[in-house]
Amino acid sequence: MSNQKIIDAVTIVISPARISTYENATGGKKPNNLEALNLYAWNADISGALLIPLHVCEVTIRYAVSRAIENIYGDRWPWSSGFERSLPNPTRGFSSKKDLINARLNQRTTGKVIPELKFAFWQSIFTSRHDQRFWNPYLTDLFHNMNTSVSIQDRRKVIYDELEQIRRLRNRIAHHEPIFTRNLSDDYQKILSLVSYHCTTITTWLDEHQRATEIIAKKP
Repeated sequence: MSNQKIIDAVTIVISPARISTYENATGGKKPNNLEALNLYAWNADISGALLIPLHVCEVTIRYAVSRAIENIYGDRWPWSSGFERSLPNPTRGFSSKKDLINARLNQRTTGKVIPELKFAFWQSIFTSRHDQRFWNPYLTDLFHNMNTSVSIQDRRKVIYDELEQIRRLRNRIAHHEPIFTRNLSDDYQKILSLVSYHCTTITTWLDEHQRATEIIAKKP
C-alpha cells in the first residue's frame, strides 16, 4: 500500500482540521507527509502511556483526601450534611457540592461514591477554605514527605497547583487532543511528586512500571 493512500485514509478519519495541527508542527502540508502521521501516532502512544501514572496519581490523592474528610465527618462522609454545607456551590463553573450530590446518587457505600467524583472535586479540597478543617490538622500526616519547613498553607497550595497542571494534561488526553507541545517530562515529574508526597514506595513502584519516559525520549 502506498504512503499516499495511507495518508489519505487516515486524514479522512482523523479529519483534515485535526491532522493540520501535526502538519504545521512538521513543516506544513506537503505531499506524502508521513511525518505528520508519525507525530500523531506518537502523540496517541504517549497519551496512552501516561494513563497509568495519571491513574496512580489520582487514586493516591483520592485516598489521602478521603482519609482527611473521614477524620472529620466519619466513614459515611458523602452523606454528611455538615460536609455538604462546607462545599462551595458557585452559579458558574465547577461545583464540588453538585458533584458530590450527583456522585452519591444510587450509591450505598463511600467506596462506590469515591470513583464517581471528578478529578476537580479532589483538587477543590486543596483550597484555603479547607485549611482549618482538614489541612492544618492532617496535611503533615497525610503528605509527610513534603518539606515541613514550608508552611502548611504553602504546601497545600503546591499540591493544588501541581494538580491543576496534571488536570489539564488529563483533560487533553481524555479528549484526544495534542499534547506534543507540552513539557511532558515535567508533567511526569509532577505526577511522581504528587504521589511521593504521600508515599515514596508507591512512587518507586510506579516509576518501575511506566513506559512514558521511554516514549517521551523517542519523540519524532
